Amino acid sequence: MSFKHQVTIYDTTLRDGTQGEGISLSSLDKIRIAEKLDAFGVDYIEGGWPGSNPKDVEFFEKAKNHPWRHAKIVAFGSTRRKGTPVEDDPQIQTLLDAETPVITFFGKSWQLHVTEVLKTTVAENQAMIRDTAAYLASKGKEVIYDAEHFFDGYKADSEHALDTLRAAKEGGASMLVLCDTNGGTMPEEIEAVTAEVLSDLGIPVGIHTHDDAGLGVANALAAVRVGASQVQGTINGYGERTGNCNLTSVIPNLELKLGISCVNDLSQLSNLAFFVDEAANMAPNPRAPYIGRTCFAHKGGMHVNAVQKIAHSYEHIEPERVGNQQQILVSELSGQSNVLMLAEKRGIALKKGSPEARAVLAKVKAMEKEGYEFEAAGGSFELLLRKELGQIQPAFVLEEYHSTTRRNPEKGYETCEATVKVNVDGEQLYEVANGDGPVNALDAALRKALSEVYPHISKVVLQDYKVRIIDSKSATAARTRVLITSSDHEETWGTVGVSENIISASYEALADSLQYFLAKEARLLA
Repeated sequence: MSFKHQVTIYDTTLRDGTQGEGISLSSLDKIRIAEKLDAFGVDYIEGGWPGSNPKDVEFFEKAKNHPWRHAKIVAFGSTRRKGTPVEDDPQIQTLLDAETPVITFFGKSWQLHVTEVLKTTVAENQAMIRDTAAYLASKGKEVIYDAEHFFDGYKADSEHALDTLRAAKEGGASMLVLCDTNGGTMPEEIEAVTAEVLSDLGIPVGIHTHDDAGLGVANALAAVRVGASQVQGTINGYGERTGNCNLTSVIPNLELKLGISCVNDLSQLSNLAFFVDEAANMAPNPRAPYIGRTCFAHKGGMHVNAVQKIAHSYEHIEPERVGNQQQILVSELSGQSNVLMLAEKRGIALKKGSPEARAVLAKVKAMEKEGYEFEAAGGSFELLLRKELGQIQPAFVLEEYHSTTRRNPEKGYETCEATVKVNVDGEQLYEVANGDGPVNALDAALRKALSEVYPHISKVVLQDYKVRIIDSKSATAARTRVLITSSDHEETWGTVGVSENIISASYEALADSLQYFLAKEARLLA
């Protein structure tokens, strides 16, 4: 399917996105994200509401003289106040003071909001919309009108809702954006209403959807199918309540499914999504369509066998087109194909049906039965694989460890101390260290001991630490799985440990992490 009309992408991550719970961006964060969006090829970047807070004021000050390559920076605000001449409204003046080439303002489309929220008349509401559009256009601005609650307003009184759009058009707005502000409209309703607006008003129409019914992306695409020429949304779907239309889903759907080219390089999509998550201090959604870590992950043995022969048998697009990559997972559901493909990706020669392949698969399944999980523990899996093939010797062997906690009830704190004794090439190394908890103390003692022989071990940093109770029915005697993510700033790897003793499980995962790094650094991995 291919469409002839152009579609512009309007990003509101820096404004609407920051209204989502837990999302906060500094003015520097906003500039950095805007630079990434500009390079990606987004057409409009809404920076915020000028004058509403110091961060937005600072953003627009910085944006004024920034050499934007493609995108137009947008200031966002509302109509003039009721009963106030537009030229005397201070909020309107702040929009002009931002000195952006584009100004987007919103107005009320739903009569309920006009009479019960604004407490004004239908005629005055339309005048507020018309006057604001006319005044901003007279100042040489490209004016976009966001029709708030348009679809709810249309369902309540279609003529009233259409009259508000006519007022914006009469005032000089160049784009009318239909907003599903409550996010509860169905795709077929979006299509029908959008088509009527385009036929009735004869002016470019955009779509701004929310995801309260899980239809933000579907509704945006529905509007595009009948002629909408702008899609508004946020990166990673950030936004109030359940979020906005997710641009990381709608953009590849536009490009790859509808044949509408709308950005510079779609292969940068995953990098952009992760950059924005990082700037916002949000954990990436591993199951996000197109860009999620598990989006092209295959676990079942039959699936992996098919993917090994024909990738698109279980992949609707090539992962590289959006900057993602295929993943083969190993678990109790695995077949030999999983092991073979993972071995090949790691440069390990392993033949299907060989005793080695069967041995590795049997080992994986036995360990998974005990509670191990290798999906997120590629480092532990590679160590297991190479040990089974006789390709690696451990860089150190633990002989014993102790962990103690001393409490001081009067002073309200506790201290943790750990001791380790490791053997490196026949030499015993013994160290003691304190830490913020027993696992941190154990990690510190282990690193302290090993750094005498392997000083470059300081490069390894722990990025994540997760604990999972495997058999909760056993209560405090339950087995515990610890997953650790580590990095040396060049590569990231996961390791796993399992035990009834959480300290032992943590040690196993920590030790695997360091063993993997030392083997890699010493080129012990063939």
